[in-house]
Amino acid sequence: MAPSEWLVSRIPESILPRIIAYAGFVRFALVGLFTFILTTVLFFGMKTTVLDEKPITAFSIATLIATVVSYVLNREWSFAERGGRSKRHEASLFFLVSAIALGITQIPLALSRYVFDLQAPNLSLVGEHVADFISGSVLGTLLAMAFRWWAFRKWVFPTELADAEPEQSEVDR
Repeated sequence: MAPSEWLVSRIPESILPRIIAYAGFVRFALVGLFTFILTTVLFFGMKTTVLDEKPITAFSIATLIATVVSYVLNREWSFAERGGRSKRHEASLFFLVSAIALGITQIPLALSRYVFDLQAPNLSLVGEHVADFISGSVLGTLLAMAFRWWAFRKWVFPTELADAEPEQSEVDR
């Protein structure tokens, strides 16, 4: 039994039609969950070791690495049936949208740290980590995810191009 068949067999039949109707978003969300975990592990790994005095830098690096992973997974799985642009054009748009999303992701963390001053010595080290996690990893990621879902569907992987453009040769892609 294929992994996808096994997974589908475990989903209650009452909600399966809804999941199928929103399969693209479910795939996008699963990629997002995976890259969220990757970002969080990298962020806290760097923040508590080599970049302990530079949380914004640590978060930016972690997000950049996760973005590259996200491009591959989204292109090959989440939006595989969409698109139609050349790979270079699509990748350029993906990384432009992701760069904007990176800025969006940083806003809550920057506000937490530098406006609300939720850091040591005002908070315990545990309190600082919790504030960083909630502001950067949770709020920032949710804001950026909403923006990316909209922008990927609108500009990076549009359905109109998949239906309208003639098939390109592999050299053009």
